[in-house]
Amino acid sequence: MFWRIVASISCLFMVQQAAFAEEDLWSTMQKTASAARELNYQGLFVYHNGSMIRSVQITHIYEGGREFTRNVVLDGRPREVFSEGDDIVIFNAKNDKVVIEKRRGQNLFPAMLPTQLYPLKQNYKLKFVGQERIAGRLAQVIDMVPNDNLRYQYRIWSDTEYGLLLKMSMMDMQGHTLEQIGFNQVSMLHTKDLDWFQPKIDATKPYVMDDTTELTHVEDNLVVPNLPTGYKKVDQISLKVPGRAAPVQQWIFSDGLASVSLFVEPMVKGMQPRVGKKNMGSTNVYAHVLNGYQLVVVGEVPAQTVEQIAQQVTFKK
Repeated sequence: MFWRIVASISCLFMVQQAAFAEEDLWSTMQKTASAARELNYQGLFVYHNGSMIRSVQITHIYEGGREFTRNVVLDGRPREVFSEGDDIVIFNAKNDKVVIEKRRGQNLFPAMLPTQLYPLKQNYKLKFVGQERIAGRLAQVIDMVPNDNLRYQYRIWSDTEYGLLLKMSMMDMQGHTLEQIGFNQVSMLHTKDLDWFQPKIDATKPYVMDDTTELTHVEDNLVVPNLPTGYKKVDQISLKVPGRAAPVQQWIFSDGLASVSLFVEPMVKGMQPRVGKKNMGSTNVYAHVLNGYQLVVVGEVPAQTVEQIAQQVTFKK
């Protein structure tokens, strides 16, 4: 009897210790989410996805409650990405001109984690892995393990001193790395000078606005009644796509970290329907035709997630 009581007390202590440990890890994640937005830093990070590798130079300043970020893509075609808060402007060198594109609301590295962690707590468990050095800095390594098979697993390397996200990997159910992004060099900035916040991409070419893409909020004209557990609709926009007679609607769903897009466009005469599934590394695609509309669901999520969303689409009568 005595040993059973001792064993029970020990189990209770271990459960409480585990609970506290996970809460501590969530505190680290909260610090990591804030650090990427509130610190001033510059560095060089590398993105790996399959055979694609991109090196990017980043400068980030937080001044007066506003964020300013400049990303310069160092590989392939010249490209610079500027963000001020949620507004993103891309300068893209194309042939004899530099095309200016506008975007919004994308989580750019190292600001990958949302500042509101509640949705993540509903869908992931945290596990402490250990400590490693990344880009010359000591990092705490934490796994985000999903509660189901509707999202991938993530590994986070968080700077032990500042909390800045130094590296992040996306892994499949078997623990194989699908996608990875991380700093090779990083340092804190002690200036709030914003002279660098201007494009330097090929000043010899004319800068023109991209008139083929128009971003506007649109009214709902379809319904996705039963989304996969933990996902919710976060945005809906209308895209004017070159070669398309009608705008393409894009619905965006997220669980707070994983993201899925649903593209909807009316089938017109001569348009070849696309039907089927496709996997491209971490990205899965599911396409089919419904009520005269082409539906394409794309996301860096498992195949069953995009298929489940596609099969839930219905149109209002």
